[in-house]
Amino acid sequence: MTEPTMTPFRNRRLKLAEQMRARGGGVAVVATAPEVPRNRDTTYPFRADSYFWYLSGFPEPEAVVVVDARGAEPRSILFCRDKNEEREIWDGLRFGPAAAEVRFGFDEAKSIGTLDEEMPKLLADAPAVYHPLAASPEADAAMQRWLAAVRGQARAGVSAPAAAWDVRALLDEMRLVKDAHEVDIMRRAARISAQAHVRAMKATAPGRREYEIEAELLHEFRRQGSPFPAYGSIVAAGANACVLHYRENDATMRDGELLLIDAGCELDGYASDITRTWPVGGRFSGPQRELYDIVLASQAAAIAATKPGARFTDPHDAAVRVLAQGMIDCGLVQGTVDGAIESGAYRRFYMHRTGHWLGMDVHDCGDYREPGEVAPAGGDKPWRVLRPGMVLTVEPGIYVRAADDVPEAYRDIGIRIEDDALVIEGGCEILTGDVPKVAADIEALMRAR
Repeated sequence: MTEPTMTPFRNRRLKLAEQMRARGGGVAVVATAPEVPRNRDTTYPFRADSYFWYLSGFPEPEAVVVVDARGAEPRSILFCRDKNEEREIWDGLRFGPAAAEVRFGFDEAKSIGTLDEEMPKLLADAPAVYHPLAASPEADAAMQRWLAAVRGQARAGVSAPAAAWDVRALLDEMRLVKDAHEVDIMRRAARISAQAHVRAMKATAPGRREYEIEAELLHEFRRQGSPFPAYGSIVAAGANACVLHYRENDATMRDGELLLIDAGCELDGYASDITRTWPVGGRFSGPQRELYDIVLASQAAAIAATKPGARFTDPHDAAVRVLAQGMIDCGLVQGTVDGAIESGAYRRFYMHRTGHWLGMDVHDCGDYREPGEVAPAGGDKPWRVLRPGMVLTVEPGIYVRAADDVPEAYRDIGIRIEDDALVIEGGCEILTGDVPKVAADIEALMRAR
């Protein structure tokens, strides 16, 4: 992981404090993720909690960020592990409070061992506490313990927070619109993932196993500085591509099949997310190309609908109309486009939405409904309005499972095409455009292996 620039993290803590002050002030408490045992005395590779990382950029476990929005100036405090030469011999550098305070731009840093002693002091007389409500039994128990200690001082005139708010509600809105620092990281993550997909295309051949191609992806991720994938890679050949979250990745690829890969790296805490589908043998068959071009056209329609002022569901609606017409044209669905959409007949072959928010988490936080609008009587709140700085995926597909009522030529074909779109003034920027997706371009790349 590269060294983070501290200014964006400080700015986010200040922005959080401003929002808390607008609600009357209070204290926010956000802990990082725990280390998770893998088996016996080993743990999984540590990955910081996304909310904690968003506010701190601090890479170590056993750490807590506190933002105090009271007083003339807000304060941010980091609790972290002490320096420990013996443990550093075994496990590597620990910043320790003194170095962490300076390096990560906090007003103060304290030993994590003092957390239970210090938190009741910090919460005393605070009008409200902000923390991830019900995020974990351990975090809730710690907050109950600290609040009980504050209430125990009531006879001394100390008051406990009268309200508890979920800090994630504020942070979700902040995280939904990316700042320049985040966009830069996501562009780099997208480039790495794009190069990994190109590498996978070139490595694909009949007789190879799905996991061999997964290894090509992982090699490119790691070679370019990504510590791990943003999610479990999907490498699905033939009928496996009709399983949306296929995970086995162990089948032998055969000539005449398509290979669907849904994979992206994580870089400095941010995810990328790309899906491409290509022929194992290097050339699409006629039926494969027919369905592929339908999906590609539907993605183009969805991308055109991804722009400021549009609703989150507009790209999906645009993609569905193209997909439904294509399904009718090739005999998968009967009737009219409007009829297929109204009845949901198209959902047999396209059963998911066309996108999701993308950021620190591959399915990132943020409400999909517009929080500032009221639901009509008996209806749902309107969908979120797209604004510059939002990042979402655009990923239509067609999945044709074998069945007696399905034309034989289309059976066991699964196709998805996915890109990451940054909403900008006038439209969107496709962050993942370095991977070929026009069928002729894919075939040309595979011929040039």
